[in-house]
Order: sequence, then structure tokens, then C-alpha cells
Amino acid sequence: MSYRAIFLDIDGTIIKPDHTYDASTKEAIRQAKAAGIEVFLCTGRPLMDIVNLKNDFGITSSITYNGSYAMHENEMIFKAAMRKEDVEKMISISSQGESELALYTTENNYFTSLEDTHVIYFSKVSQMKEFKLFTEDVADQIVAATAINVFDSKEDFSLIEGYQLSKVNIKHSTESYDLIRTSVNKGEAVKKMIAHLNLSPSEVIAFGDGMNDKEMLQFAGAGVAMGNADAMLVPYADFQTTTVEENGIFNGLKKLGVVN
Repeated sequence: MSYRAIFLDIDGTIIKPDHTYDASTKEAIRQAKAAGIEVFLCTGRPLMDIVNLKNDFGITSSITYNGSYAMHENEMIFKAAMRKEDVEKMISISSQGESELALYTTENNYFTSLEDTHVIYFSKVSQMKEFKLFTEDVADQIVAATAINVFDSKEDFSLIEGYQLSKVNIKHSTESYDLIRTSVNKGEAVKKMIAHLNLSPSEVIAFGDGMNDKEMLQFAGAGVAMGNADAMLVPYADFQTTTVEENGIFNGLKKLGVVN
């Protein structure tokens, strides 16, 4: 099979629990690019928080905010803001319980509290470099949201029409959930990107480890689940590679004949 694009999740796929990546991953990306294959980072992370990683790997194309914002060679291809009324519902649910929200625009990261201990910890484990206190004047600019310290309010968040909860797959953030639109996700973003590039799904490889990667792995011609992937994700992949700590990307691409 001749592949022309690879979409890589970051946390748990490229990045290990200690926030580092294997040299084999960098080498796999180098070989793929040398073969003329376009490589994209495809993540729930904010755009501003992946700049160093993009520079490390020499990658200029990305899908961020769980599919809400896409760039090809540093040119914006599409952006999909959430409806203001949906953001207001999330804020209302959060204010009635103990949860807090991380709300993202393409320019800034916001929290509904800067003092809550769960927020402080979330910002650290997700390596969020810059953030501000959320204010209502940016409610119509939000492209992605994460509910932090979700317990009793989980059911309330899941009842917001057109959204699904995806557990944040970062160590020690087990009660944080991305609020992902069913119409805006990594899979839909990959679909739009390859249409822009005149590629077919059969020419696409995707790697992931969390349930927010489900649609992407389903859509790609070769969907690869990491060895450390959520067990519920594995059935949606074509095969499972080794873990992020055991050269998972390199081994997966080697099995597909992309690297040596």
C-alpha cells in the first residue's frame, strides 16, 4: 500500500508519561517525511502548546483542539467554534458542582478558576504553558472544552445535545473529560484535510491511544492503536502496535512498510 499522510496523536502516542519521546519516534517521522509522506500532529492539545514539538520534528501541519482547528504547512484550513449557548450550558453545569472547565480559543487557554487545586494540577500534567481566567466576552470564540474534576456532574455534561465525553488520557487526570462534538472531532477533521489535499482514506495512516481518536482510526486506511491504548479503542483500529514506551510509532510504521 502506498501511503501519503500520517496523523499522529500526541499524549500517549508520541509523548510518554514522563513527557519525553523516544528517539525512534523522531527517526520514524524523519523516514516518513523523506519518503514524501506528509506528517500531521492530531491532538486535543491547544495549538500554542505544541509549538516546541512541531519544531522538534520539523512538522508544519496539525489538527488541534480535537478537530476544531486545522493547519497545513502553517496555513489555516478550517476552524470550528462551539455554539455560545453550548458553552453557557457547560459553565452552568460546572458552577452547580465541584468541576471546573478548561476553555480554549485559538489565541488563549482559559480556566473557570485559577485557584482550584484540580485546575492547577491539570495545567501542570497537561504541560499548559499559558492560561487566563475565563470571561464571558470570549464565550463565542471557544473551539474546545475540557471538564476537570468531574464526578456527579458527568451525567449532566453528557446530556448536552451533540456532545460526547472522552476521558483525558493523561496520567493522573482520570476524572477529566474532553467535551467533544459529534460533528467536530479528529475523524471529521482528517476527512476535511485529506479532501483539501486530494487524498483518499486508503492513503492515510493514523495512530492514537484514547477514545477521542476513535473516529480518526476508523476513517484512516490504516488505523493503529498504541499498545497502551484504552481497551475500548482497540476494536476500532486495524491493528495494535507496541506501547508508547516501546517504540510504538516506529514499530507500527515498520509493520506498514513505511520505515526500515
